[in-house]
Amino acid sequence: MSIDSRFVYLDEAVPSITWDAKYATADNLTGAPLDGYRVNRVVGTRELAQALKTAAEYFAKRGYGLHLYDAYRPQQAVATFVRWAKLPEDGKTKAAHYPNLRKEDLFPLGYIAERSGHSRGSSVDLTLTQNGREVEMGGIFDLMDDRSHHSYPIGGAAAEHRALLKEGMEQCGFESYDGEWWHYNLKVEPYPDTYFDFPIE
Repeated sequence: MSIDSRFVYLDEAVPSITWDAKYATADNLTGAPLDGYRVNRVVGTRELAQALKTAAEYFAKRGYGLHLYDAYRPQQAVATFVRWAKLPEDGKTKAAHYPNLRKEDLFPLGYIAERSGHSRGSSVDLTLTQNGREVEMGGIFDLMDDRSHHSYPIGGAAAEHRALLKEGMEQCGFESYDGEWWHYNLKVEPYPDTYFDFPIE
């Protein structure tokens, strides 16, 4: 197996993380694996890996671990999203992932982009774990809904966990995305104008 030399397998670079590459499975917004995900692993730029290592150490001191859903996303996978969004609604994933929206609105509302920061290799989707289990966040990964916004008044333990994740990630060199509690991007990207397309294998 080989990937672009500017990238690393994050599970090797940051051994303390856990992961489930959702887009390598059927457990995602589209209901099927995306093109370019040939194995269930997470990949990112070397710079992303270093920042994630710092973040993992930050959270470990507070009794938490990091669990990754996605990082580098081949451009061909983004193209899969585009094709899927144009298909007739089949209801397969609507209840779980976009219960209050129409599929055709996901792009205009910014939940899916034709040019994703993930394809530049410096974005990551993740959550916190405690004692090996994902903590309560008030909604699942890739829930396209107001409940996923940082500004949503979620309350309780979920609000505390979201705030902790945001504070820690921002202290470790990342910036948040207002519409998705799980999405973080390196503040200083090594390849801000390059959209990579090599497969994860």
